[in-house]
Parts: sequence; C-alpha cells; structure tokens
Amino acid sequence: MPLISLRQLLDYAAEHGFGVPAFNISNMEQGLAIMNAAKVCDAPVILQASLNVRRSYAGDRMIVAIVNALADMYPENPICLHQDHGHNEQACVSAISAGFTSAMMDGSLMSDGRTPASYAHNVDITARVARIAHWTGASIEGELGVLGSLETGEAGEEDGSGAAGKLDFDQLLTDPCQAAEFVAATKVDALAIACGTSHGAYKFKREPDGDILAISQIEAIHHGVPNTHLVMHGSSSVPQYLQDLINAHGGEMPQTWGVPVEEIERGIRHGVRKVNIDTDCRMAMSGAMRRFALENPANFDPRAFILAGMAELETLVRDRFERFGTAGHGCRIKPIPLADMARRYAEGSLDPCLEAA
Repeated sequence: MPLISLRQLLDYAAEHGFGVPAFNISNMEQGLAIMNAAKVCDAPVILQASLNVRRSYAGDRMIVAIVNALADMYPENPICLHQDHGHNEQACVSAISAGFTSAMMDGSLMSDGRTPASYAHNVDITARVARIAHWTGASIEGELGVLGSLETGEAGEEDGSGAAGKLDFDQLLTDPCQAAEFVAATKVDALAIACGTSHGAYKFKREPDGDILAISQIEAIHHGVPNTHLVMHGSSSVPQYLQDLINAHGGEMPQTWGVPVEEIERGIRHGVRKVNIDTDCRMAMSGAMRRFALENPANFDPRAFILAGMAELETLVRDRFERFGTAGHGCRIKPIPLADMARRYAEGSLDPCLEAA
C-alpha cells in the first residue's frame, strides 16, 4: 500500500471519532514491532522521525527505505510517514522531498529549536511551509504555544528540540482565540497545542491533576476550532510498570509521572486526533533488553536482545491502538494519491476551517 498523507488519515479519524498514536522510530526493529501490533489490531499507523534521526542517526534514505519496506510488508495497514519538529523551511521541504508524506513546521521555536519565537514569526513561516507542502499533496502540522511543564516551567528536550530555560505561564497554554486565527492564517492540516505536557520522561514530579495538566484547555481550543485536528505532544504515559522493569534490572530511573492514558482518551473526545509517543517506546524496548541480559548472561546474540525488546514494544503499541480507538480501521482506509490531495488543496476543498472532506 502506498504511504498516505496525515490529512487523509486525520480526516478519517475525525469522522469516526478516534485518535491515532504517532510513534517515533529510528530503526527497523521499532518499525517492525509497531507494524506487527498494527496488523493484529487492523490499525492505521503514523511513524515519525525526528531531525536528529534524519540527520545523524539513520538518515533520510534509511528511514524512508525502512518505512516503504514496511508498507510493502503490511499492505492492509495505511502508513503516514511524518517528520517531527522541523524548525525551518529546509527541514520540512527536505523531508517531503525525501519521501515523507507529512511534516511538522514547529514555528513556536526559532530555527535553533531552543528559542521561543514570536507569534508573527510562527504564522509567517508556518504559512509559507504549508503552501509549499500542499503543492505536493503533503500535510503540515503546526504548533501554537510552547511545549512545557506548568509545574516547573521547563520544556524538556527530545532529540534536540525543546525550549531552553524557564517559560512564562502564558507561553505554556495555547490561547483558544488565537488558535482560530492561527489556523485560518496558516492553513495547517493539524495543530499541536500546549496544555502542560513536555518532552522526555520527566514530565511531572507528582501524579498530574488539573493544575499541571490542562486537558480543559484542549476542550476550550476544540470549542473554538471544532473542525481542526488537534495534536498532543509529549504524551508518553511513562508507565510505572516500565519504570519498575528498568530499575529492577540494573536501571537507575528516578520516579516520575507521565500523561495518564485516561487523560489522553479525554483529549480524544475533544478533538485530539494525533498523539505523539516516544519515551514509552524507548522504555519498553530498553527495559525488556535489560531484563533479557540479566536473565540470559551467557547469550551474546544481539538479535535475541532486540527480539525481547520488540515483543515488549508490540504489547505497548497494541494497548494504545485499542485505547485510542484506532483498532479496526486500517482496512477501511483507501489511500488517496498525493497528486489528488494536491489538486484538492488547489481547489480549496481541504481548507482546515471547513468540515473534513
């Protein structure tokens, strides 16, 4: 099955009222584990790669080749290949040129990925990138507000992306009124919003409540832009059982709390269609590999360690497909070629302010 655009997938998810987990990958093994789970669940999939993965770990050619191979191996499961957190035109356009069907233009930060940007800069660069991407039929996700913790004022960091230093409270929550203006001005296909989540494993120092995780802000944003696909970043749940798995087998991970799955489900009921998950996947694989190493000290075959990690990751992914309502929809989605998506953009029938096409 050919890769599909993020816009097509999220339009379908909105029509049927579910969310789609977006899993960051950096190698073949993560991709295989995720797709094994997708096959069992009959789920569509968003696979993401960060700039660091594209540039210094695997490279565009490798990531695109892996995902294209997965698309051939799992023809019943639609796949969108998305670039996570691009901070300038070159990052996004190069990803689309390489074969990504979607990219995030994160204009909330400057091109260094660390300095908060002005609203005017964000609108200008996001609108320009969206216009270029739409000429090809690819999708663009924008971001309004700066990802960061309401508890500490810190953004956290994921593969080099994350605001440096302390952030003001008003930067950490997306303004619902400004969201409507931003979507209309930029024509983004999806909008990442700030509601108190942050990158990495150390999101909260206590179990989150409404004071430090503002799911109510998502409800307000959805009320203002009811036909815009919302995105939750920093949405790993950092499960206690995976913290325990890591620490019971030689790890030294301090106690931390992530975003409860129940709160993500609440967000999905109010317009969240894409949920970014990275830390949980890393924890699942590394924890299972640590356990295998201690339980099998004579084994030196790296494939055995990796297979143990893949099995744990597959279990995690299946849970998210089922909890987010993604399961059961893969075979129902028929890919729209990017050329046809480009035509629809040119005709104006894919304006994000309108009802989903």
